[in-house]
Amino acid sequence: MENQSLGFSYQLTLDPFVIPPGGKYPVFLFGVAVYLFGMFCNLTLLLLIILKKNLHKPMYFILFSLPLNDLIGITTMLPKILSDIVTETHSVYYPLCVLQAFLLHMYGGGILFILAAMSFDRYVAICMPLRYSSVMTQRMVVFIICLVWGLDFVLIVSLFSLQTRLSRCRSVIMNVFCDNPSLLKLTCGNTSVNNIIGLFNTAIMQAVSVSIQAYSYVKILITCMGKRKFDARTKAVNTCVAQLVILIIFEIVGTFTILSHRFKNVSADLQKIMGMLIFLVPPLLNPIVYGLYTNEIRKTLLNFLTNKISV
Repeated sequence: MENQSLGFSYQLTLDPFVIPPGGKYPVFLFGVAVYLFGMFCNLTLLLLIILKKNLHKPMYFILFSLPLNDLIGITTMLPKILSDIVTETHSVYYPLCVLQAFLLHMYGGGILFILAAMSFDRYVAICMPLRYSSVMTQRMVVFIICLVWGLDFVLIVSLFSLQTRLSRCRSVIMNVFCDNPSLLKLTCGNTSVNNIIGLFNTAIMQAVSVSIQAYSYVKILITCMGKRKFDARTKAVNTCVAQLVILIIFEIVGTFTILSHRFKNVSADLQKIMGMLIFLVPPLLNPIVYGLYTNEIRKTLLNFLTNKISV
């Protein structure tokens, strides 16, 4: 049993992927390409919103949180894994493990709350167009953004603060990255309270996000079906398609991740890969999906690229 006097700084061992001989560097290069692509797409979306005045609207100020959150998710996980593949160290100090787990859980909750905020904005814009400017004021937008990040932070802090009451008696993380379930498996005390709070927090995140989005999109659908002009109806629906696609992608990947840990015949490496997908797929696809389905972003990007090429 590990001595608790080792405190908050002892070194943990991560359970690595089984990579065939000669496959280390191809896997590393592929991972670097994936990371750079994700960084490029999300940074491009962030810079467009910052630099282009036509995107300085409540909708895009709220959207700004999505690529920012995606950058947190992919950067917190992938560089560490790629470094371990090359160096073959597969170790991490406990404080850094806790920080990684904390940020990854912030990322997961952040997606749900950000999508809920974005759906509310679209609800006001489509269902109450004449009141949009009076409802979505600068103060309201700041309040929504602070609420999104603040609620996410409070829920994750409440979850991780319970870790401090448990003694640690193991030093092997049975994963390639750190998360709350992996940290709980290091303890030798009763973790039932932690599990209950974890399930409660997850239920709160899902319930708040899904209920707000369900209400918003049902009202939007009803409003759009009542519009006589086909063009207006199509434009209104298209503004919501991107957000629905992003939500569906996140929920499908999350479901597959959970199911991969529920079946005993699933290999350990496949479980690790499935666990990584939730931190890789949304950051890679979110900016692309939003760029394709949002006319204003697509046109702004094309105009920007055209001007740069012509110069």
